[in-house]
Amino acid sequence: MGLPQAPIVLIPARMASTRLPNKPLADIHGEPMIVHVWRRAVEAAIGPVTVACGEPEIARAIERVGGNAVLTRADHPTGSDRIFEALERLDPGGRHDAVVNVQGDLPTVDPKTVRAAFEALADPEVDIGTVCAAVGSVHEKTDPAVVKPVVAFAPGKTVARAHYFSRATVPSGDGPIYHHIGLYAYRREALKRFISLPQGLLEKRERLEQLRALENGMRIDVALVDTVPLGVDTPGDLERARLLLMPRR
Repeated sequence: MGLPQAPIVLIPARMASTRLPNKPLADIHGEPMIVHVWRRAVEAAIGPVTVACGEPEIARAIERVGGNAVLTRADHPTGSDRIFEALERLDPGGRHDAVVNVQGDLPTVDPKTVRAAFEALADPEVDIGTVCAAVGSVHEKTDPAVVKPVVAFAPGKTVARAHYFSRATVPSGDGPIYHHIGLYAYRREALKRFISLPQGLLEKRERLEQLRALENGMRIDVALVDTVPLGVDTPGDLERARLLLMPRR
C-alpha cells in the first residue's frame, strides 16, 4: 500500500472561539487568517485543498481568492469529525485514499511541515501520520499546553512510531523531548474508523484526541521537523503572526 496516491488536504475552520472571536477571518496584512493557511497548504503540493467550514462567511473568504470550500455542520465536536463530513460530501465515490488535516489557525506553517505529516504514511502499516519538533526550552518541557510524543528516532532517521502522547514531561532520563504539532494525515479507512470509536479513558484523562487511536491499536508515526508553527489562539498570538508574516520590502 505504501504512500497514498490520491490524497486531499482539508482545513477545518469554525467561527466559534472564546479567546479570539471570528478567528478564521482575523486580518493578517489584508487577508483573513484562513486564507494564509490555505496558501501554505496549496504550497505543500500534496493534492487538492479544500476548507471545511462551519459558516458561509469562511467559505466566501476562501472563494474570493479562488480557493475551494465546503460547508459542514457547525456543531462538530472536533476537526476530525468536520473533515470526515467534508470528505464524504466532496468525494462520496472514495477516490481520495488519504486526508491531510491542516489546522485553520496555523498561518505560519511551513509547507514542508505539511508534507512531512503526509510522508509519515510511507510505511503501509501506518494508519495516521503526524509531526513534531525538538523542544527548545525548559518552559516547553514542563508546560502542559505543549503535548509531548513519546517517540525514539533511530540514528539518521526522521520518522518513528509514536508510543504515547502526554502533557507531562516524558520520557524521563537523558535525551530529547519533542513538541507535538497538531497536523495529521489519515489513510481514508483509518479516519473512518477513528471517528467511529468512542472516547478512550486515557484520551479523557489527558484531553488528547490522538490517544483514542493508540488505545484502539491504531499506529501513528511521527515525522521530525525543524520548527513548531505558531498556533493563533489569542489576540497576542495574532499580533505575533502579523509580525512573522510581515511583507518583505
